[in-house]
Amino acid sequence: MTDHRVWVYGSNVNTDVIFPGKYTYKVRDPKDFAAHALEDLDPSFAPNAQAGDVIVAGRNWGCGSSREQAVIALKYAGVVAIIAESFNGLYFRNCVNQGVLPIVCEGLAQVTQTGDSIALDVARGEIRAGDQRFTFAPPPPSVQAILDEGGLLPMLQKRFRKEVI
Repeated sequence: MTDHRVWVYGSNVNTDVIFPGKYTYKVRDPKDFAAHALEDLDPSFAPNAQAGDVIVAGRNWGCGSSREQAVIALKYAGVVAIIAESFNGLYFRNCVNQGVLPIVCEGLAQVTQTGDSIALDVARGEIRAGDQRFTFAPPPPSVQAILDEGGLLPMLQKRFRKEVI
């Protein structure tokens, strides 16, 4: 089990709120995306996010457009996992592709507050929040392999480098 600080948000948080669309064609460096993460929803997030943080949310996290920057901004802010009651399908896939662990788990958002700490055991599919325990389906091995490499592109780059050599 690894401890993580959480940021808690509600349901239907869309990609335009996660990474404001007004920056889509202005900000180019992924490291700069983090400075704008969730700025319209929670101005305290970007300046205070730390490596290893986790987002806990309600239903339909990442709805809206399929903007990859909405995952990349959180990744570069230090977010390693997003735990939501449900995800928009494209956002879920973008999480895996970018190396951010998406976890579907009911009820966690109702018992945690921003700043709380949770313990996460991905292999066992278990989350502990205080004295409460939540379970989730661990990622299948193929998805875990992508996450372990930091995302799909780093995994493919590593694989192709080996084949070329």
